[in-house]
Amino acid sequence: QVQLVESGGGLVQAGGSLRLSCVASGSIFSINRMGWYRQAPGKQRELVASISSMHTVYQDSVKGRFTISRDNAKNTVSLQMNSLKPDDTGVYYCNAQMVKVDGTTMDYWGKGTLVTVSS
Repeated sequence: QVQLVESGGGLVQAGGSLRLSCVASGSIFSINRMGWYRQAPGKQRELVASISSMHTVYQDSVKGRFTISRDNAKNTVSLQMNSLKPDDTGVYYCNAQMVKVDGTTMDYWGKGTLVTVSS
């Protein structure tokens, strides 16, 4: 019913930049929050950044390097990643918290896009 599709991952050298994008489609009433999570090999999935109408949150390790933005009209969220480090390597997942017609919320996830940062 609701789909999230990520794009923009790839291979980049340390110090380089990538821009990730995610578009939500389907039966959408409204989106409260969108964000990006990542999972490195052998690690748990962790929040990278999220954005809502009133709050923007960044993981400490990416503050000053990453910028999250959102286009509400197009139901998209982007993550501009600068000064990339090898520790940023992982699969990046788009997340959207949907507000349904009845007022309840539900989280949806994309399938992920791989970011590899070489030394």
